[in-house]
Amino acid sequence: MTTSERIFVQAIRAYGARHGIEVDVHSGGWLIAMRRGETRRFAFGYDIGLNSAIAHRLANDKSATAEALSLRGVASIPHHLFLNPKLGRNVVGPNWRDAMLALFHDHPQGVVVKPNEGTSGRSVFRVTTEAELDHAVGEVFAMSTGLVISPYVAIGDEVRVVLLDDAPLVVYSKQRGTDWRHNLDAGAKPVLLEDGEIRTACAKLAIAAANAIGIRFASIDVVRVDGDWRVLEINSGVMMEALAKLHPELVQATYDAALDRVFGTNS
Repeated sequence: MTTSERIFVQAIRAYGARHGIEVDVHSGGWLIAMRRGETRRFAFGYDIGLNSAIAHRLANDKSATAEALSLRGVASIPHHLFLNPKLGRNVVGPNWRDAMLALFHDHPQGVVVKPNEGTSGRSVFRVTTEAELDHAVGEVFAMSTGLVISPYVAIGDEVRVVLLDDAPLVVYSKQRGTDWRHNLDAGAKPVLLEDGEIRTACAKLAIAAANAIGIRFASIDVVRVDGDWRVLEINSGVMMEALAKLHPELVQATYDAALDRVFGTNS
């Protein structure tokens, strides 16, 4: 093991060492093969292998997640999908630009443009003018087949809930720095929440969101807007690199619990 390995990989190695599981790391740490006797499992990226294919795909698609949550009446931030015009007129349609401008003008406080798939706040733009919109759309379409546009809202608080089969194993707030975003990669700091009203409300909403798409192990971001909690997004890959710097035992225990489900083990 090298110290440059992601915490996710280190956690799987540690679990394997304690439970007699062979762990082979490939593709620079992004593909992990696990074997105990005749039982073989894989982890990929930050996905430990518990979620169904459809739940994984829904969670990785911001627009689809928002639609699924709306169907179940789960409060969430809207994400409107626009496909890359490079896919062709028959796929995208002729009026995508007009629809995009209409949505932009419906929100005079601004909108947020970001890839439909992806994490860590990369290529996320706050847009308040048509020129900024053109720039953001060009940047996102240069690296993505689809983007989503959400109304810009003043987020009072953002909380991440890591769920395993409806149990909130980790709940922490993201304390942002100078950036308007709450992404950990943008400098936000994770602060564990103690038992109380906020933790309970966030966990309840996260469980409702997980049930809406049928996901078992996920990190769910919820935000408080005008005093009400809403789901921002669901992540099927559970990344806790930043949290591990502050609470390594909690992170290891969380991955351990998920791997127990993968291998049918009682730690």
